Amino acid sequence: MTDTGENRVVNWLFGSSTTAPTLPLKMALVTAAGNDATAGTEVTGGSYARKNISVAAAVNGGVANSADLVFAGMPACTVVGWEIWDSFGTPVRWCYGPFDASKTVAAGDEFKVAAGAWTFSAS
Repeated sequence: MTDTGENRVVNWLFGSSTTAPTLPLKMALVTAAGNDATAGTEVTGGSYARKNISVAAAVNGGVANSADLVFAGMPACTVVGWEIWDSFGTPVRWCYGPFDASKTVAAGDEFKVAAGAWTFSAS
C-alpha cells in the first residue's frame, strides 16, 4: 500500500477517521514503478485511460479482479506495473505493485488483465 493508503486504513481501523476511498476504484498502468510515497510514471497517449476495477469479497485478506480489464488503443510502451486510485476530485493513490512480467505493447495494441489475474493481499 502507499503511505497515504496505509495511514487512511489505520485511521479508519482505530476510529480517528472514517475517510474511505471514493468509488469506483481505478487501475492505472505504469511504465516506471513508484514507491510508497511517489506515484510511478503512468502510461499516456493513444486511447489509454484508467479502468474501473471490481473485486469479489476478500478471502484470507486478499482480493482479485472479478472482470477482465481491457486497455484498448495503447501507445507504444512497456508496462511494468499497476496502481489503484480512487475517484475523488483529486484522486488518491491507495496501492501499487509490479506485474509478474513487463509487457511491451505496440501503438494501437490492447493490454488485458484477465479476470482473476490481478491479486492484492493485505498481508
